Amino acid sequence: MNAAMKTALSGCLLALAACAQPAPPVAPPVADPYASVGGGAVFQGDLTGGTLGSQATAEYFQSGVGNTVLFPADQTTLTPDARNVLARQAEWLTQHGNFSAIVQGHAEETGTREYNLALGARRASAVQEYLVAQGVAPDRIRTLSFGKERPAETCSEETCYAKNRRAVTIVNSSGAGA
Repeated sequence: MNAAMKTALSGCLLALAACAQPAPPVAPPVADPYASVGGGAVFQGDLTGGTLGSQATAEYFQSGVGNTVLFPADQTTLTPDARNVLARQAEWLTQHGNFSAIVQGHAEETGTREYNLALGARRASAVQEYLVAQGVAPDRIRTLSFGKERPAETCSEETCYAKNRRAVTIVNSSGAGA
């Protein structure tokens, strides 16, 4: 390659380099010496709380974790789907010890007021017992029954009834029952 070509090539490379965008800043890697993988795990995400910090809200609990479990008619037995939701709830509550929970038991409109209040109470207790069995401190969970008084859906059809046979976990950061 002759000197003129080298000079022209160098000039082109310098011009391209001048037009290039600066590289975005890269978070320094953090090694976890306790990880079971070879030399430890490396996390290169945002350690300042970005998306992790937004998970410590009641809104995230409701939408991201799930705050409602459904029950079959006249039942207080937790379905596999309900246990999956409750396992996520227990994990979230364990990670966020400054939150407490109120479990609200609900029932469909069929049956007497007294029967539905009792059924709602048993549903809320079933959820509470499951969360405690998963490691959530019992003093962080309170139960409350609304029976058929606060339906999620209002109609006299099975689709509405199914949505009203539920327990809803409400979290707050100011102590149980506040």
